[in-house]
Amino acid sequence: MTRRTADALKFSRSERDAVYRAIFERRDVRRNFLPRAISEPVMMRLLTAAHHAGSVGFMQPWDFVVIRNAATKRAVKQLFVEANTEAARRYTGLKGDLYRRLKLEGIEEAPINLCVTCSRRRGGADVLGRSTVRATDLYSTCCAVQNLWLAARAEGIGVGWVSILDHHALKRVVGVPKSVTILAYLCLGYVSKFETAPDLEMAGWRDRIPVNQLIHYDAWGSHAYEEERDEHENHEGVHQNGRRGKDKTRRRPTGVEGQSSSRSLRHRR
Repeated sequence: MTRRTADALKFSRSERDAVYRAIFERRDVRRNFLPRAISEPVMMRLLTAAHHAGSVGFMQPWDFVVIRNAATKRAVKQLFVEANTEAARRYTGLKGDLYRRLKLEGIEEAPINLCVTCSRRRGGADVLGRSTVRATDLYSTCCAVQNLWLAARAEGIGVGWVSILDHHALKRVVGVPKSVTILAYLCLGYVSKFETAPDLEMAGWRDRIPVNQLIHYDAWGSHAYEEERDEHENHEGVHQNGRRGKDKTRRRPTGVEGQSSSRSLRHRR
């Protein structure tokens, strides 16, 4: 492949920035939903984006149950209340007080709820690429969820994943067959704003782990030097609060990803 051909395959700078913006501004939304309906063409764009996720053996194990009915939402909300009451007992003291203040769902506020499932028998007994790692069908369905999430952010639509639910009980409410696995229950809707940071980070539940602590080179435990941290994290900072050219610490980036193309990484051994 010639360099000219390789350059032709790249996105333009504005297209590339839009992709990274969607990634960094994606939020797990539980509040700020507006009553504005999501039109059928927009909803189909989101579901088509999800359907174009990669899947093991081209299995495409996902299905999508689109829920607008208020009675169904109310029943799911009751399942959340029951599961969340039980989950809250796991936390005591200050952590428990904080947990009880968190808003962890937007089931009834969101115009649309979406139940994403994984049909683990789809494609038969011998799906290409699944013989050694059986859970790859679940991973594939997670990819579909992420596709939808990023497409929704580009449309100005918030998405929240409600994980505090009894999926066996949820199957009965939504009518999902016993042989099918529920993977995600999502709340979708236009929002009045997207927060500048994840809710749990802003609430003080957990901090984001510096990415350089999570990168290993050639073998587990071989990390970049601490002094490389600014370069790794600057890419995210460029996109904070919709700014370009400077991150929140006012440092100038050296490229779209905030990294110099000429500087090599040094590693601990």
